[in-house]
Amino acid sequence: MDPAGPAARDIAQLWWWMLGYGSIVWLVVVALWCYALLRNSRQRDEASSRRTAARWIWGGGVLLPFVSIALLLAFGIPAGRVPADARVPPLHVEVTGYRWGWDVRYPASGRQLAGELVLPVGRTVAVDVSTRDVIHGFWVPRLGVKVDAIPGRTHRVHLRADRAGVFHAPCAEFCGPGHAHMSLRVQALPAEEFERWLHSEGPTAAPASTPAPAPAASTATAPVAR
Repeated sequence: MDPAGPAARDIAQLWWWMLGYGSIVWLVVVALWCYALLRNSRQRDEASSRRTAARWIWGGGVLLPFVSIALLLAFGIPAGRVPADARVPPLHVEVTGYRWGWDVRYPASGRQLAGELVLPVGRTVAVDVSTRDVIHGFWVPRLGVKVDAIPGRTHRVHLRADRAGVFHAPCAEFCGPGHAHMSLRVQALPAEEFERWLHSEGPTAAPASTPAPAPAASTATAPVAR
């Protein structure tokens, strides 16, 4: 609900429109229900009752859902897409999930990080998402991107942050005992600051070669009565 990029902003706007439209439909249905309960019963012949029932079935059971779904598809399919910028090519980043963390690599510079993704503000980033073991969910809520990392496949998604900041990216697919603690720190830096960071000689984190151990279970036991 606090978008920091164009994709998340489109998704948030779509959500608000869906909430408003759904609320209007709900109010109309409740009003009709109340009217049906409170109105005086009138005698109608069987043919008239059938015509009235047919109009309600076709109008409320066929036409209304068809129009609602058509509007949702018309506005929902384009939502979440990051607009392309012909002036600046996208930055390529590789993100690999494992139990229970994320490795990040910048192929152009050879920079590698563990558990952190750094992005430039205002520039599209093409992220290739993959995994070394089980299915993980790559999700940056405030940037509006969510995709599954599936073994044997690489899925490309596009990110763009419109403002600097740090965003939390939890794993969105249950992947084992360490799932609750598996997260990615996403930091958006101003363009010039990002370029200095990308080409600096700072420490580079090597990718994890073995899965991280699962959190230890509690071994506390109740005292034995004597």
